[in-house]
Amino acid sequence: MMYVALLRGINVGGKNKVDMKQLKQAFEEAGMSSVLTYINSGNILFADSSHSKVQLAPLLEQVIYSHFDLQIKVLVYDENEFRKIAESVPEDWSNDQQKKSDVLFLWEDVDKETVLDQLTVKPEIDRVQYVPGAILWSVDKDKVTRSGLLKIVGSGLYQRVTVRNVNTVRKILGLLQKMEH
Repeated sequence: MMYVALLRGINVGGKNKVDMKQLKQAFEEAGMSSVLTYINSGNILFADSSHSKVQLAPLLEQVIYSHFDLQIKVLVYDENEFRKIAESVPEDWSNDQQKKSDVLFLWEDVDKETVLDQLTVKPEIDRVQYVPGAILWSVDKDKVTRSGLLKIVGSGLYQRVTVRNVNTVRKILGLLQKMEH
């Protein structure tokens, strides 16, 4: 089975520095195969047939701790779950000069549609939707500072998400599709 692991809070603002080559090696030593990393923000694609999906996140968190002495939370999606989330992003959403569009991947304990009730959404500014496993968010770049979703930073919910922009999500999906063939 192919998986995508998303690490929360590595290589951000000079903190929790993790070298991707060393991370790839650590995953391989833990028994993962076809390991591929994408950019420095902690996106790892891999195959594994020895563990259940439920076993993978705690195992990988321990691997990261033993190799890097960092307590990093890991979110794992199987290929089908990740594909459904990535394909749910509206095609016209982008991360460019005009728009900021992100996917807020959710830990299981907050992964329900009612998670939207914890957000400050300004309908005239924010485009927000829940899909199983994630919150999709898009805002025009010139309105980002007025977005209600910025209030998530520092909240309890913020500790239960890891964010990737839609360009990264689409790239990971493309890499996943290449690995399947």
